[in-house]
Amino acid sequence: MNKVCSIFRQMIELIPRAMFERTVKETKAERHARGFSSWGQFIAMLFCQLGNAESLREICNGLAASEGKLKHLGVPRAPSRSTLAYANEHRPYQLYEQVFHQILALCAAEASQQKRKFRFKNPLVSLDSTTIDLCAAVFDWAKYKQHKGAVKLHVQLNHNGYLPCYAVISDGKCSDIAAARTMKWAKDTIVVFDRGYVDYEWWQSIGVNGAFFVTRRKKDVPLELVKDLTPPQNRNVVKDQIVRLCSSKLAGGAMILRLVTIWNEEKQELMEFLTNNLKLGASTIAAIYRDRWQIELFFKALKQLLRVKTFVGTRANALKTQVWSALIAALLLKWVQLRSKRNWSLSNLVALIRQQLFVYRDLFQLLDNDLQPPPELAGLHDGQLEMKFAFAE
Repeated sequence: MNKVCSIFRQMIELIPRAMFERTVKETKAERHARGFSSWGQFIAMLFCQLGNAESLREICNGLAASEGKLKHLGVPRAPSRSTLAYANEHRPYQLYEQVFHQILALCAAEASQQKRKFRFKNPLVSLDSTTIDLCAAVFDWAKYKQHKGAVKLHVQLNHNGYLPCYAVISDGKCSDIAAARTMKWAKDTIVVFDRGYVDYEWWQSIGVNGAFFVTRRKKDVPLELVKDLTPPQNRNVVKDQIVRLCSSKLAGGAMILRLVTIWNEEKQELMEFLTNNLKLGASTIAAIYRDRWQIELFFKALKQLLRVKTFVGTRANALKTQVWSALIAALLLKWVQLRSKRNWSLSNLVALIRQQLFVYRDLFQLLDNDLQPPPELAGLHDGQLEMKFAFAE
């Protein structure tokens, strides 16, 4: 006898229902609700992401087709298109933002059990943004250029489990550094970012707050040599130097940094990295910046595997609700990936879960045992299986 719930239910069990309902009250999401609960909206938007639904019609029809299984998700019936559209436009997206951070705390606990890639104990975070293109005629509130609309998603990626740990949705005109100036980091955190974040005062403020940064040098950054360090042992490290960055914008007029120059075999070029961390090895500094590529892979997966390029609503609140639901779905998928004993790629994991979303199987037994049939069916040959399913019908 099958004693497990659907795979969809097993995934959302990470989210304590009582915690969700408290957040609903805090955000006053159901202040004018008439029958359609915030939990029902939440399930519908997660189905949009995990079920790859491209429109309100696909979401509502997909849920309606699984009507008998919705009660196990805490939803009495599938919503109508107009009801879901109204909820997305009027219920505050901040509900999804707060739920995201609550799920993040649970996922981070799971990630802390994983083996660390680097030996140092400092938290390592990547910072970057991606632009989501929109039609200016439809999303008139998000005009970016004359005939083009856009919003930007600014994300911090925690390298311990590669979890998105912070996100900001801004208009397309907001620069990366303007969003970065509003962010804070805990003491001893190492923040890695690309050459789009050049702001000497901001760099200095990171060090003043007890954190570190690693970035790639732009050619116009004015540096003065202070000291050549001990020749590095790694043959790919060309130079390791202490330098002085001079600028009238800096407190004291200057800032001491470290310049690490390495030879990249793949690209056949020299690469220069700047950091305010004077203790880590030169090869470690280069490896930290190389690992920044994980945030690019995260954005690629977010756009290819989840629904953040086509939207089921045109209002700003509906768009932000959908983006935050995509980030929540990304956390749930990362949680499943971390808990699985096999090394599943995220694309293969999403494809499998999407196909089996309403199947009643133990999720981790399915993932960990090479997709074997359930134990009660494993010993039956094809003829017996046909008879079993014929009687079941």
